[in-house]
Amino acid sequence: INQAMDNKSKEFLFKYLNNASPVGYEAKGQQIWLEYLQPYIDTKLTDMYGNAVGVINPKNPYKVVIAAHADEISWRISHINDKGYIYVTTNGGVDCEIAPSMRVRIHVGDETVPAIFGWPAIHTRRDREKEEQIKPKIETVVLDCGCHSKEEVEEMGIHVGCVVTPEADLIEFNKSYLVGRALDNRIGGFMIAEVTRRLHERKAQLPFGLYIVNTVQEEVGLKGAAMSARRLQPDLAIVTDVTHDTQSPHYNKIKEGDIACGKGPVLSYAASVQNNVRDMLVKVAQQSKMPFQRQAGTSRGTSTDTDAFAYADTGIASALISLPLKYMHTTVEMVHKEDVEQITELFYQFLTQLDPNHSFSYF
Repeated sequence: INQAMDNKSKEFLFKYLNNASPVGYEAKGQQIWLEYLQPYIDTKLTDMYGNAVGVINPKNPYKVVIAAHADEISWRISHINDKGYIYVTTNGGVDCEIAPSMRVRIHVGDETVPAIFGWPAIHTRRDREKEEQIKPKIETVVLDCGCHSKEEVEEMGIHVGCVVTPEADLIEFNKSYLVGRALDNRIGGFMIAEVTRRLHERKAQLPFGLYIVNTVQEEVGLKGAAMSARRLQPDLAIVTDVTHDTQSPHYNKIKEGDIACGKGPVLSYAASVQNNVRDMLVKVAQQSKMPFQRQAGTSRGTSTDTDAFAYADTGIASALISLPLKYMHTTVEMVHKEDVEQITELFYQFLTQLDPNHSFSYF
């Protein structure tokens, strides 16, 4: 991985991951992503909500999508009281139990204001918790930005509706790992961008149109993928997202699978995953002698953008390549660098072997 991720890739990775892209406010990150993609694509597409698409061979009638999502979970300010304390609501699946003592940034236009989720000391809570239920939840976690009145808060430009993201930049961890906020799933945007660069630098000639799609608003219901699927109407879609590493304590392998960071891409089995597409991914991985893991989805599907592509229009043949991740929806999300490299290479090998005349039909 250290050889595969050169200085250009690493600079992009840190610039892209450290830029906050809360749900509904992905545009700046999408611009960073498109600028990196620009030398490796023929054209680009965007839409009114911020979905971003790089295109190779736009005139080819057979369309293949590779997709990730660009948004990250966050909070949204819902109330500022007279003493300057700020209450929030959720903007995606944030975990209020880990909020106390967290440092955050309140987004005010193009700038940010530092704040903290303050919390009473344990010895002041001990005798009151049973009576007052002082537990971290959306009604009790409160932001403090050092102001003493609502007017003082508003003078800083802060208002109801502003979004809030954790202050937790990306770091390299014990040589093998990346740790930070929003690897779900901005690391996916990094991987599909690296696939695009790899296709260009290895001079791959694709016999189909390739649409590299970075969707918005996945964390609130796969919204951007649904828009993109209807707009692009691809013949095939391969999505990447993260999945739970279940090796650390408190996971149930029987329910959630036996998945580990460092053991390769995860290929999913679910109703929304088209079996023949997934089986081709398995075959490509085996031919490449690449380690991979298998995971069962739920009766509802994969809970990723795969479902939105699969069920768009009359049905799009879709599959999912997942990246094992520790501590999802926290400020210390953690992935193994080797898994990132292997997923990038699996995409590359799949695309360069794909024949547009191949039928994935069951019949």
